[in-house]
Parts: sequence; C-alpha cells; structure tokens
Amino acid sequence: MDPMVRVLGADACRAGWVGVTLDDVRAYVAATIGELVELAEADGPVEVVGIDIPIGLPDRGRRQADVLARQAIGPLRSSVFMTPVRAALEAPDHRTASAINCEQAGEGVSIQAYGLRMKLLQVDAWVRTQDRRVVEIHPEVTFAELAGAPLTASKHTWAGAATRNGLLADAGVVLSDLGPAGRRAGVDDVLDTAAVAWSARRVAGGTARALPDPPEVFGDGLPCAVWT
Repeated sequence: MDPMVRVLGADACRAGWVGVTLDDVRAYVAATIGELVELAEADGPVEVVGIDIPIGLPDRGRRQADVLARQAIGPLRSSVFMTPVRAALEAPDHRTASAINCEQAGEGVSIQAYGLRMKLLQVDAWVRTQDRRVVEIHPEVTFAELAGAPLTASKHTWAGAATRNGLLADAGVVLSDLGPAGRRAGVDDVLDTAAVAWSARRVAGGTARALPDPPEVFGDGLPCAVWT
C-alpha cells in the first residue's frame, strides 16, 4: 500500500465517536461521525474510513455479513448483533421495533441493537454523502484475523485487553496516551478502533477480505459486507 494513504478507524463510544489513524497513530473524538472525519482530515486527507457499525440495512431477514462474522469469531459471537431491518430501526420505541422485526425477520430486536439505532441511522445518512471509500469492519473479526484464530477472552477483561493490545503492537500499531481522545474513550473502544483502522488499511491496500464476497445489496443500494 502507498504509505501516503491515510485511513481512519471509527467506533461509537460514550462521547459519540472515537477514531484512530495509523500513519501517525493519532486519535480523535467527536459527537458525530461527520465531525470525527473532519477532525482527522484536518491532519491530512483520509481515503478510507472503516466503521464498527452496520452499513447496509436489510429490508427483510438477516444480513449474511452478520451471520458470517459470528461464524468467524466463534466463542465471542454474541458481540455481533443481528442488524434489525430498516423499518424496525425507524420505529419510535423498542417494543414496536421488536414487533416489526419479528414480522420481517423472524426475531426480535435486542436492547443493545435498538439503543444504537440513532448512530446506525446517522452513518446510513452520512455514508451517502461520501466520495471516499467507507466500509464496515467488526473489530472481533479483525482480532481473529490478527491472532490466526478466534479469541476467547472478552475485551472487557484484563486478559482480553492485554491480548488485543499485544496483537495490535505485533502488527505495528503501538498505542500510547493518545491525548484527549484517549482520556475520553474507554480502553475497549480504543482497542476496537485501532483494530478497525488496521483492517481499513488492508482495504486501502487491496488485501482485505469481504464477508460475504461479493457483498449483499439491499433496497438502500449500499454494498453490505464486513471487511477484514
């Protein structure tokens, strides 16, 4: 890959969004995904953005991206939630969303998935305004790729965090204080974001894999796949 190509990994966090670039390992935090990318762009053009959030919302049923990502990470498969159908995400409350998803996908909607709906819809609107490449990346799939096998320790444990930090360091992604963003984002958020950036760099270099390949396309017209 051209060393001048900058990529950004992004993940939702309590403060909004946290991002990491790999050319200089800088971190950013912002309220919206658009503001996050603007902050990163102030330090140089960003050609690929990887985001740990679903891109491509199903009309009915399950996304193959979610099914295949769960298979790829094995013991930690519960970290991949099944993306609700678009109509469920647009519902005004969780009860209604679950009812709609049961009708159109045969299963309810988790509280976690419904709680992320505003960020999902934010990315869904933002990605349509982008000329740059924007891809969906799940950090646990990336960590399984880095390790050569699915991880078994949760990222919320010391063992899990240490393992992930070590895998990133071995791949040349050395995380330090990271300034204000490092103080506003959780340890697991930073590790996830750096993993997303690692896979985004592979996307930029043409060495990443897509789950599924080729990506699915739903009614929204967006290519839907998890990249690693």
